[in-house]
Amino acid sequence: MISTRTQVAIIGGGPSGLLLSQILHRAGIDTVVLERKSREYVLGRIRAGVLEQGLVDMLRGAGVGARMDREGQIHEGFDIAFNRERHHIDLAGLTGGKTVMVYGQTEVTQDLYEARDQMGGIVVDEAENVALHDLTGDAPYVTYEKDGEAHRLDCDFIAGCDGFHGVSRKSIPEGIRQEFERVYPFGWLGVLSETPPVSHELIYSSHERGFALCSMRNNNLSRYYVQVSNNEKVEDWSDERFWEELKSRLPADTAASLVTGPSIEKSIAPLRSFVSEPLSHGRLFLAGDAGHIVPPTGAKGLNLAASDVHYLSEAFIGWYKDGQDGKLNSYSETALKRIWKAMRFSWWMTTILHKFPENGGFGDRIQKTELDYLFSSRAAQVSLAENYVGLPY
Repeated sequence: MISTRTQVAIIGGGPSGLLLSQILHRAGIDTVVLERKSREYVLGRIRAGVLEQGLVDMLRGAGVGARMDREGQIHEGFDIAFNRERHHIDLAGLTGGKTVMVYGQTEVTQDLYEARDQMGGIVVDEAENVALHDLTGDAPYVTYEKDGEAHRLDCDFIAGCDGFHGVSRKSIPEGIRQEFERVYPFGWLGVLSETPPVSHELIYSSHERGFALCSMRNNNLSRYYVQVSNNEKVEDWSDERFWEELKSRLPADTAASLVTGPSIEKSIAPLRSFVSEPLSHGRLFLAGDAGHIVPPTGAKGLNLAASDVHYLSEAFIGWYKDGQDGKLNSYSETALKRIWKAMRFSWWMTTILHKFPENGGFGDRIQKTELDYLFSSRAAQVSLAENYVGLPY
């Protein structure tokens, strides 16, 4: 067995694990990142693209914001389509100038990989059979296999950034771990196309046929979604069927200006709200999807992972620089307060914008009234806007 040592072992080479590694490296703290998949696989995943100001600031502070600032799009608002009309939510005007940045998660991950390479950061791709050991002692360690050889990585702490299906959360004993979950009776069918976006800002649409979202990655790469039932299959959706269904859920003038084209990626994502508590166990700390999942409505997934990384990096830096363990001890409680607020917001946006089969007449009326109230109340719009641009860390 090949043995090595680091200060913080990071499980998962997605954006949260890479960002944590980058921040800690710049603070003089050694890390090793273990990723189960290949780099090509990680960079091939199509994910969220709306960044809160807090994450934008973190990327800049970590030295990985240059391309984002060149190519990203600052959005000062978005539209909600309802009753065949588009209603504008003025994020900047409602929050004192706060905005969001549209820049794909894949691009963020690419920038982080390049930064880690340039700084000589250690990222082990295709690390198999990862297992965590002695989490409640003073000398935790990780075992894994790479190219058929067994490895042992000794460390001071382990950061579990390996997503919902990773090993980290499952390493917390069931008697300690408590999980809260809401599975929604529908998913999002998403299409990526090399076409100009139908609008310069996002459009969320609530329609009797179901929810739809018009988004983008750049000026010639659009991302569109429609709500579908959980028993739908991607292969049953031709491009033509998708475009016709999307148009049917948009206001007529918006549908008329939609530029369609061949899809370059098509997938169905299930929707769930999920939180695992606590986010720490001994020397193990969870961040990102390892500890929580939100519906994509409201674009909180990547942003919540970033706030976890903010709290966790501060805690590690405090430990190594000043010998202070206060932020490590309070990490789970601190992060969960913000997580549950984002969970509430994502649930709320999902509830008011999607078609729920079980709603019935009363539920449909409440949903309609909720939207009517939102469009008529500045106070309600301020609440929406401050949550959308991101609550403070």
